[in-house]
Amino acid sequence: MLRFGLFGTGHWAAQTHGAGLDAHPRAELVGVWGRDPEKAGALAARHGVPAFADIDALLDVCDAVAVALPPHVQAGIAIRAATAGRHLLLDKPLALSLAEADRLVAAVRAAGVASVVFFTQRFHPNVDGFLTATAAAGGWQHARATQFASIYQPGSPYAGSRWRREQGALWDIGPHALSIVLPVLGRVTRVAALDGPGGMVHLVLTHDGGATSALSLTLDAPPTALARDFVFYGENGVETVPPGDGNALTAFGTAVDQLLGQIDSGERDHRCDIRFGREVVAVLAAAETARAEARTVDLHH
Repeated sequence: MLRFGLFGTGHWAAQTHGAGLDAHPRAELVGVWGRDPEKAGALAARHGVPAFADIDALLDVCDAVAVALPPHVQAGIAIRAATAGRHLLLDKPLALSLAEADRLVAAVRAAGVASVVFFTQRFHPNVDGFLTATAAAGGWQHARATQFASIYQPGSPYAGSRWRREQGALWDIGPHALSIVLPVLGRVTRVAALDGPGGMVHLVLTHDGGATSALSLTLDAPPTALARDFVFYGENGVETVPPGDGNALTAFGTAVDQLLGQIDSGERDHRCDIRFGREVVAVLAAAETARAEARTVDLHH
């Protein structure tokens, strides 16, 4: 059994991370830490485990951490966990700056721990299989991604999420879109960005080899205009990414499986590991610069 400490107490932490660890046959939830001690106590009690007031005390009793916290909080905790030799199951985005993502990559590399970043779509086997086959087919010239979410409606579990309001769609659902486009078209070499109405953001990306992609993202779409659409265009025609089979909970179970697989095998080369998470942060940070300065930004890898 792999002993997990859960860091975070919000909706995603409770409904996905906590529930997923509880349900997994090879994972044992041993404690919860949160910024709100009352919420941490309630979530811990639900699972019959202690709540911890001290981060290091929880790190002392676990083998791995599952983190469901805002990115600017996650990064520091993940660095402490890696330095303590704990394996990492993190959420996206890794961090809100490339410098912080680089520090985390360095800590993971130095410690030799396993890492998985939970890009939800990538842990649906049918989506991952589609991306593998599509990448192998090759000849793609362009991809289009449209993700129109509406999280600020009454009753939404994310309506009160301060970091999502501050960072917007670029940092919240931008990682989802990139996690689907990058495996097929390759690394991003150039980024342009433009704002649309109501917090909308548009990215135009150039990839290694010259292919392009266009991403349109918002968290505040009219409830009648919700969309999730990923399409690749190229020599093999037009291919549309299927919706994931299963839900966030089944995907999280797969992520735990894959972290365990790395630990069992000693491999440290997972397709959604800390380095891929850092690659995504690099694109998002470049897009932030492109928006702020109204110019195209080149990425140097």
